[in-house]
Amino acid sequence: MKLYMIYVYFTRVTVTSVYINWSILYNKPMSELQEYQGKATMEKITSLAKRRGFVFQSSEIYGGQSGAWDYGPLGIELKNRIQAMWWKEMTRLHDNIVGLDASILMHPRTWEASGHVENFTDPLVDCKKCKSRFRADMIPEENLAAKKCPDCGGELTDTRKFNLMFKSHIGPAEDSANIIYLRPETAQGIYVNYKNIIQSNRMKIPFGIAQVGKAFRNEITTKNFIFRTCEFEQMEMQYFVKPGTDVEWFNEWRKQRWAYYEKLGVKMDHLRWHQHGADELAHYAKDAYDIQYLFPMGWRELEGVHNRTDYDLGRHSEFSGKDMQYIDQENNNERYIPYIIETSAGLTRNLLMILCDAYDEEQVAEKGNDDDWRTVLRFHPDLAPITVAILPLMKKDGLAEMAQDIRKELQDDYSTDYDQSGAIGRRYRRQDEAGTPFCVTVDYQSKEDGTVTLRFRDSMEQVRVPRQELAARLRQEIKSYKRTK
Repeated sequence: MKLYMIYVYFTRVTVTSVYINWSILYNKPMSELQEYQGKATMEKITSLAKRRGFVFQSSEIYGGQSGAWDYGPLGIELKNRIQAMWWKEMTRLHDNIVGLDASILMHPRTWEASGHVENFTDPLVDCKKCKSRFRADMIPEENLAAKKCPDCGGELTDTRKFNLMFKSHIGPAEDSANIIYLRPETAQGIYVNYKNIIQSNRMKIPFGIAQVGKAFRNEITTKNFIFRTCEFEQMEMQYFVKPGTDVEWFNEWRKQRWAYYEKLGVKMDHLRWHQHGADELAHYAKDAYDIQYLFPMGWRELEGVHNRTDYDLGRHSEFSGKDMQYIDQENNNERYIPYIIETSAGLTRNLLMILCDAYDEEQVAEKGNDDDWRTVLRFHPDLAPITVAILPLMKKDGLAEMAQDIRKELQDDYSTDYDQSGAIGRRYRRQDEAGTPFCVTVDYQSKEDGTVTLRFRDSMEQVRVPRQELAARLRQEIKSYKRTK
């Protein structure tokens, strides 16, 4: 096991040397994939999402609202499970991290202090001919230099800054005194409550505050389904540390966040780290890394880990006039403004990643029929919207009633579905497409000996299980689950 010495250059600080065991920190192969290796395309994912009730276009009957999406029955279940797993990972498994649900609407001075009013902008250009609008940093450099539209070849306008915050007014008068913003991030709600949580929960440095909530950004362009939208949900944790220990905690949280995705059961060779260069660093950041996922459209940011220094608390202290210093009672009442290590992930972007990662097409027969192939979502059972489907072989002879009774026995512990329509093979295919990891078939043998058929989604293996042992068997299979395909 080798240790490598690297030199890390940080803004506003001197050069420091850091020893890192890369095999522990990254736990990934040295070679990097260049192309997405799965069966999914964005067209297939979008079609499946609508067909099976994961995601619908917002206001579709009116032609749809760009950058806005509605989450259907399976989509909200999947989203809730991703959030629950993240919340467990970031709060329940830590003694020093607590939760918060801050308001979407905040005092407008918050966003002046945070730098969003001044700096939260994207470069914008318009085409004078086709009226298309582009982010200047997202079009080819040769087009930008020649001021040539990449779509129609028309002339582009000069680049100008465009603020991404949604602005409105609160109260009856629409004037500058009543301006209010929809929050563009959830982090600031944590910072302005930092002293409240220290006092109410007797928190001691180091400690963290976690939050899941809506954020809004007036994106110039929204594309790639739910990857970039105007309304989205963030899962953020802000970890408050003593200055001088920030690099150590920064590396620790990078390691922990990487390990989290292993628990999700995703393809780890489709993940990589990307360090922000000097031209990418946000105005508040000393160092920043993104965990990127190889989507069908290429490598894209999934989650960020940022060293925000004392910028945010220092600015809020300056703009509010309140003392944001931490008093270290265990160290002679030493006073300092903590540094902040941030982990920030998009909940809806994680959902898209899970869909793309789980999607598979598998040939299961060679009869020359359409059903020779199955579409399957290989969700981890803890994430699957439906954990177990109960399927009576026939609707008659008491099989349906027995199946309903078994469903009731399982409902307290598992998300269940009941399906009695169509051939049993077709019903299996429907559950595969929904990502259901287990199906229980009730047949005539069930009436004779009290056993049922337990069918596994990934392998399609079927075993007989006594009815009274079914719940325990499901628990065992979920706990021991390892993705093999």
